[in-house]
Amino acid sequence: MPTLRVIGGGRAGRSLALALAQAGWRVRPILGRADDVVDAASGVDLLVIATPDGSIAEVAATVAPDPEGAVVAHLAGSLGLEVLAPHERRGALHPLVALPSAEVGAERLVGGAWFAVAGDDLVRRAVDDLGGRSLEVDDADRAAYHAAAVIASNHLVALLGQTERVAAAAGVPLDAYLDLVRATVENVADLGPAAALTGPAARGDWETIDRHVAALDAIDPREREAYEAMVALARRLVDDPHRSGGSS
Repeated sequence: MPTLRVIGGGRAGRSLALALAQAGWRVRPILGRADDVVDAASGVDLLVIATPDGSIAEVAATVAPDPEGAVVAHLAGSLGLEVLAPHERRGALHPLVALPSAEVGAERLVGGAWFAVAGDDLVRRAVDDLGGRSLEVDDADRAAYHAAAVIASNHLVALLGQTERVAAAAGVPLDAYLDLVRATVENVADLGPAAALTGPAARGDWETIDRHVAALDAIDPREREAYEAMVALARRLVDDPHRSGGSS
């Protein structure tokens, strides 16, 4: 089995190290901020730089290229392979998975997770050994790919935060809405976004929407902007459902 070393002890790097260790890879100790990384590519098959995106290029430049050809890869969703210069063998390996902790992350990376890959075939081998699925994403498309990931995950969490605030004003707990959220995601998976859309924006019930906006203004006027933006996005699904990727 290949040998892995990770630079960066955050959730993503530790999740990957744990998951590949479970898959049988030989995993070297993770290197952190205080460690000398000049020789980090020596003696391994795959070196993964799992630092914050803004420091990947600097770390990659600090690591001496391995004359035996170790692959140097990163986990960033929005970056291409150019940040890994001067290494000849490069790869990108972004897990399309929420990783709240190393332990939970490792469980989620094993058996069916999606990964956006590019570059050397060793990153595809890593995905295969994890039982995952590879998405080929070119450098020019990675920012758009990652923006979609942020919308799907981070923005959803932010919307549920708004749900919690608005529901609390009505004396209702967030838990009461979570089954609705789960069923909605299942509907999207089964039908596509356009066909799964329900509610007042879908049916053009502007009187109900006006009542919602008035209620939000009474709770906190700052809640109105996000609501109206989501109404506009819902209407895009109604007006042009085929462009959403769903059915009409």
